[in-house]
Amino acid sequence: MPSPIVGLHHVTAIASDPQRNLDFYTDVLGLRFVKRTVNFDDPGTYHFYFGDDAGSPGTILTFFPWPHAHRGQAGVGEVTKTAFSVPATSLEYWAERLNDQGILVEHTGKRFEEQVLTFPDPDGMNVEIVAHADAGDTNAPRFASVPPEHAIRGFFGVTLLEQRAEATAAILNMMGFNKVGEEGNRLRFAANGRALGNHIDLLIDPSAKFGHCGAGSVHHIAFRAKDDAAQKEWRLEIAKHLQVTPVLDRTYFHSIYFREPGGVLFELATDPPGFTLDEPIESLGEELRIPAWLESQRDSIEKRLAPIALHKSLPPIEIQTASGKTV
Repeated sequence: MPSPIVGLHHVTAIASDPQRNLDFYTDVLGLRFVKRTVNFDDPGTYHFYFGDDAGSPGTILTFFPWPHAHRGQAGVGEVTKTAFSVPATSLEYWAERLNDQGILVEHTGKRFEEQVLTFPDPDGMNVEIVAHADAGDTNAPRFASVPPEHAIRGFFGVTLLEQRAEATAAILNMMGFNKVGEEGNRLRFAANGRALGNHIDLLIDPSAKFGHCGAGSVHHIAFRAKDDAAQKEWRLEIAKHLQVTPVLDRTYFHSIYFREPGGVLFELATDPPGFTLDEPIESLGEELRIPAWLESQRDSIEKRLAPIALHKSLPPIEIQTASGKTV
């Protein structure tokens, strides 16, 4: 078998207003803006990437912000919740921070072993913060106003809405995600180990209707492939069960796509080369980066993109007074 899939690589969603999307995920949630580029299939549209300080696999939430996009409708065959992991002691901090921002937060209560907060982003996408005892070490964004001890670590996982479980469960099993729990109509699958984003929940509702994609919808979820060789092996394995695309070059990773039986679009993305391929880590996300094959169109692309402003917070500086007091 190929190298194990340890968890999610990234989640890609659709937004409407680019500046509002940028402000929410950096200023409110404290993620780092690790890449501003364009949708390679629609170069007149931004593609934003948010994550930890380096945009590590398992932390990356990406958006296609289409101005004036109509609101999507969640339904069967879609991701209905995207969950981030924080330390178990940080949940109250996040409840207070979100309330202070005027964001309606639902204390969802305990799900399996974890306490959960649920709230909408500006386009209505359902986001969750999970108090996770195994949240792991922080690679806190350097320009965030969130204290490092409370910083979002990366993904906890996602929830897929399905009419039936069996066929989707079989694909998850093939990918190395095994059923580890069941609560009512929610089934939890997890990959071995403690990697970020290694929980996939299936919410089963036979009467649920199909939705439609739009602002506030998740477009697809991507799982991690260790490298190009592992991805090639996984492509051969996946092709035994489902139709799968050729390998596509996404500059910062290489990708294959396939749709699981319930309708959710899956991607398998390589960990390398990563976001420092074309700019230093110190200034990630500060300039528009486009692939080499689009450079000749840079002027026209930039004219079509709405102007945006990145607000960078800096941590407070500690100053020691003459009396020895730190302020």
